[in-house]
Amino acid sequence: MRETSGKTPIWKAIADALRSDLAEGRYVPGDKLPTEAALAERFGVNRHTVRHGVSALVEEGLIRTRRGAGAFVAGTPTDYAIGRRVRFHENLIAAGRRPEKRVLALEERAATTGEAKALDLAPGDPVFAYHGLSLADGQPIAVFESLFPLARLTGIASALSETSSVTEALSAVGVPDYTRASTRLTAVRATATQALHLQVTEGDPLLRSSGVNVAGTGEPVEYGRTWFAGDRVTLTLEG
Repeated sequence: MRETSGKTPIWKAIADALRSDLAEGRYVPGDKLPTEAALAERFGVNRHTVRHGVSALVEEGLIRTRRGAGAFVAGTPTDYAIGRRVRFHENLIAAGRRPEKRVLALEERAATTGEAKALDLAPGDPVFAYHGLSLADGQPIAVFESLFPLARLTGIASALSETSSVTEALSAVGVPDYTRASTRLTAVRATATQALHLQVTEGDPLLRSSGVNVAGTGEPVEYGRTWFAGDRVTLTLEG
């Protein structure tokens, strides 16, 4: 392919071709595009011209690139409501997405000073930690850590080993319902481990949500921290 005066620039023709691929469903949100070398071979141009065409789609928000990983099809951010009743599965189903949770680790440990304060415990009291990955339509959108007071929730460790759902686990140990007592949102940068799980680049922007859930008695039953991929979730605050 050669550029000819008065005709569409080759880089623009490449952008148009890739845009058509997206519209026809050849690539779907989360898919990785072929490498620059493969695209250069497909279009018969050099990699610089391919890079120019892909950059046009990045500016349009159709493609996102990750240093050292390549170019990926961008997805529409998932609407995620944060209010008095935060429920992962319900939120994603309401947004028309397929919810999924993957357990990364389960462990019993001592509460830090900050965690103890949030859960109304003494520093060093035992808590059960649930580390996990949240996905929407198979794409990772957040990593999280949920902490539960062991003395207050007998059997929570066994319940969480049998289900990835916090709501189901709490119900199994006598907490049929719970509400959010407080939420704090903070912009942070992705650590190397978080970047690996979320398939982003270390240092990319994340939005951290910290919250305390309480039972009907008002006692804290969960202190959770969630790190959302900044470009994949739109958080909605509800009263």
